[in-house]
Amino acid sequence: MNTLMIKELKSRKEIIEAFPIMKQLRTHLDESTYLELVLEAQEVDRYKMLALFYEDKIVAVTGFKPMTTLYYGRFVWVCDLVTDTNIRSKGYGEKLLTHVHEWARENKYESVALSSGLQRTNAHRFYEERMNYDKVSYVFKTSLT
Repeated sequence: MNTLMIKELKSRKEIIEAFPIMKQLRTHLDESTYLELVLEAQEVDRYKMLALFYEDKIVAVTGFKPMTTLYYGRFVWVCDLVTDTNIRSKGYGEKLLTHVHEWARENKYESVALSSGLQRTNAHRFYEERMNYDKVSYVFKTSLT
C-alpha cells in the first residue's frame, strides 16, 4: 500500500534526516549550519518543520513560522518548501502546502505567504496555478557583511 504521512520534525535526528531534501533547495548550507539554524529558528521564531513521507521515506519538506505584522496581520510565512527533485510533479508539494494552510486555519491565522527566487519559474507556476497564490510584492535584501 502506498502510504503518505506528514510529520512535524522536532528532534535533532529527525531534522538531520530531512537535510538531503532541504539541501536541494538550500544548496549553500552544510549539515551543521542547517541544524544550527533550524534549532535556533524553532526556539526563537516558532519555526516548524514538516516532512511528507511516502512509504517511510522523506519526499518533501517545508519550514514555516507563524507571524504578525501590520501589513499581513496574523499569517504564516513559508520559509522553505521543497520536494525531492527526483520525484516532483506527484502532488507531494501540494499536499504539504495544503497541510500548512490547514494548520494556519486551525490556529486562527488569516493567510499564508512566501517568497520565491526570481529564477524559479516552475515554482511560480505551481504557486499561482495549482495553489491559487497571488503575486503581491517583491522582496528586497541587502547584505550587512
